[in-house]
This record gives sequence, structure tokens and C-alpha cells, in this order.
Amino acid sequence: MTNDQIEKYIDTKVKRENPVNIHFKDRQPVSGIFIQLADFRELKSKNLWRFVSSRNIEEWNKTHDHNLSRIFNGISFTRISDEK
Repeated sequence: MTNDQIEKYIDTKVKRENPVNIHFKDRQPVSGIFIQLADFRELKSKNLWRFVSSRNIEEWNKTHDHNLSRIFNGISFTRISDEK
């Protein structure tokens, strides 16, 4: 997916902090939330996205520790869907 497609999708989702599923070309989907830190614009320009997995969301909400996040390349996304 392009960074414009991803940004358009998450603009509404990030504000509500609803978990989503990222589907990949070559691996299992990952559930969690996109986060925006100081490097958001730089990463977005390179189609890289900071993401906190579902199992770390509670800890993220308490500490906002950036080490709980992972960076994914948007090129490997096939689609993004709401977590059920």
C-alpha cells in the first residue's frame, strides 16, 4: 500500500485509537494500533509506520514507551481492516 492510502485509513482510526489488523503479503496479520511520535512525518515520507501490537496496548497507554512499538514498511501491507 502507498503511504497516502495508509494515512487516509488511519487518520480517522488513530484519533479513536481503535485496534486494526494489518494484512501482509508474506506473513500473518498483526493486530494493534498505529501511533504518532515525533518522527511520524519522517517515517511517513518513507512509508514506514510505527505500530503497537494488541498485547502491548495496555502497557503503551500507561507508559508511552516507544520501545513497545515496531516499525513496519507500508509496501508489505496488502490491506488494513478493523479488528473484530
